[in-house]
Amino acid sequence: NLSSASMVAGMVVFKDGKPFKKAYKRFSIKEVNIQNDYGSMQEVLRRRLSKIGNDSDEYFSRCPDLILLDGGKGHVNAVEPIIKEFNLDIPLYGMVKDSRHRTRAITTGGREIQVSGFKSAFNLLTQIQDEVHRFSVDYMHRKHNKASYKSELTNIKGIGDKKASK
Repeated sequence: NLSSASMVAGMVVFKDGKPFKKAYKRFSIKEVNIQNDYGSMQEVLRRRLSKIGNDSDEYFSRCPDLILLDGGKGHVNAVEPIIKEFNLDIPLYGMVKDSRHRTRAITTGGREIQVSGFKSAFNLLTQIQDEVHRFSVDYMHRKHNKASYKSELTNIKGIGDKKASK
């Protein structure tokens, strides 16, 4: 997000170690009004898990096999109660970053599992991290640009949404 503007989240799905783009989802943060990573993740996860078993979306209705959060111990602690709220048993891990913002470990239950020494695990986690950033940042920029142009152009008399988008 850009400060407290254009707050979004992204969900990427990997199947058999490869991106499964049909199941990706974008979220606009609706309930959290100021920049708050924990609150935003709680909102998104609650919205995601509330759709399990709902036939309206083939992929969204499935229960995840695993949840990896783009964040460490604090993020895991903030989100864990949401999973319990839905009485689900989904493994939950946070991705702990190094000084170069690369995943060096995963964390759960107050302990870390180092992955930097395991090339294939490190590469997969890096690919997941890069993909969720790409997907989410793209959405944030599009949302921010739309809001920026709309707010300026539609203030001019005679210019509505259609003219502004052109």
